[in-house]
Amino acid sequence: MRFTKMHGLGNCYIYVNCFTETVKDAPALARAVSDRNTGVGSDGLILIRPPREGGDARMEMYNMDGSRGQMCGNAVRCVAKYVYDHGLSKSNPMRIETDAGVRVLDLTVADGKVTHARVDMGRPRLAPGDLPVKLTPDQMIDYPIEVAGRAATMTCVSMGNPHAVIYGVPLAELAPWKLEQEGRKIECHELFPERTNVHFVEVMSPREIRVLVWERGSGATAACGTGASACCVAGVLTGRSGREVTVHLPGGPLAIEWRESDDHVYMTGPAVEIFSGDWPE
Repeated sequence: MRFTKMHGLGNCYIYVNCFTETVKDAPALARAVSDRNTGVGSDGLILIRPPREGGDARMEMYNMDGSRGQMCGNAVRCVAKYVYDHGLSKSNPMRIETDAGVRVLDLTVADGKVTHARVDMGRPRLAPGDLPVKLTPDQMIDYPIEVAGRAATMTCVSMGNPHAVIYGVPLAELAPWKLEQEGRKIECHELFPERTNVHFVEVMSPREIRVLVWERGSGATAACGTGASACCVAGVLTGRSGREVTVHLPGGPLAIEWRESDDHVYMTGPAVEIFSGDWPE
């Protein structure tokens, strides 16, 4: 089975072109290829399938543990790059179908290859049932919690997948083992019946924030596009940051804008193909 490894700011997945390849057991394959010791090493598996709803392609996402994901902002940029660069479609803008709906991407092309993409991430969802989370609507913003022995607050946002945005914990205190401990605890908290992605945020200015990521089903990752979008929304809702922010992640920056005109969030960032190979499935 032919595969391609790609990344957006270090958030790396294994991509399989299912226009030509057949995958029999996607959850098992995701666990196998993602293993950094016995597999290829990645944050999960992305299947690029023919479209069903008039788009250019369909993205099917699996986390490192084999669980199904609805949406990944870094991965959808890479899907668009693969589709364009490998000649499956030359549409620009490009429409990629996901489990969270169709995403429209404006592609930046240099020497015939996609380098960056701006993704229309759609409207954020702010009702408890959209995540889901066992809170009332008035508890969704700045809900008081304790993290690593500190008083902190949590704002919950769905970008087609669930996000808990945490303020009040200095990122310098979140050593890798501490990030895992606190991230996993919140991911699997009983408040979130389907688990959640977790983001720890430090505000540098109204236009810049720093974020550490713990992704549902994959753990600590270098970047999360839907998470960066959720952090922008949470910053606006809590008065901590503006509608246009640079989100500094371990893998690099993403430009995020939550527009008042259409209530959509727009994310801009790079997409990189690393290498291709053959997996002996």
